[in-house]
Amino acid sequence: MASPFPQRGFARRRRIWQPPLAAALTGIALCGCSFDLGSLMPEREKPQEAPKAAAPAESAVSAGNVTEAQAHTAKAQSLAKSGETAAALDEFNRAVSLDPYNAQALYGRALIYQGKNQHDFAVADFSAASGLNPQKAEPLLGRANSYLALGKVKEAAADLDEASEADPHNAQIWTARGQAYERLGDKAKAAASYTKAVALRPRDEAARSGLARVGG
Repeated sequence: MASPFPQRGFARRRRIWQPPLAAALTGIALCGCSFDLGSLMPEREKPQEAPKAAAPAESAVSAGNVTEAQAHTAKAQSLAKSGETAAALDEFNRAVSLDPYNAQALYGRALIYQGKNQHDFAVADFSAASGLNPQKAEPLLGRANSYLALGKVKEAAADLDEASEADPHNAQIWTARGQAYERLGDKAKAAASYTKAVALRPRDEAARSGLARVGG
């Protein structure tokens, strides 16, 4: 995708995936990567608006906005780790408003939406984060989990196929892939996926029980 920014080096720096967010927010929910932030704090009463997944192509984001967005993202991560999901969501919203190409903020906001069972919003943000970081498995796994929750099993399986190629040593991906293919009735692919998950993480009970169900 062509960069909307006038300075290529600046754009490259902004598009780099920074691992601390995944480390801060990763957990197990919906058979995969999501940290169940929604269960740690009551949801806000007011209705949420649909997230803005991308900014108009012609818009430019200043260096100052990028820096400020990164500060809001870091604050959101800290709040999310403390279970303050409403405040974290506010900070992620501010970050995305300042810099719609901030993949960390999009990914973190998607995890919060997912934890609150707002899966359509989560899918939009996971998709945006994946578009900015197509080589990374985390947004694909997150989106697949929301697709599974929405009953879009074929879409989930496609994401998990891609994620398993991007990160073949991630047991969560293989477990989720096994569940997707089990729901699709493809016992062979389900068994192969569960087997990979158990090989990577022998105590993965979801994978072990899934393997038993499909006769692996």
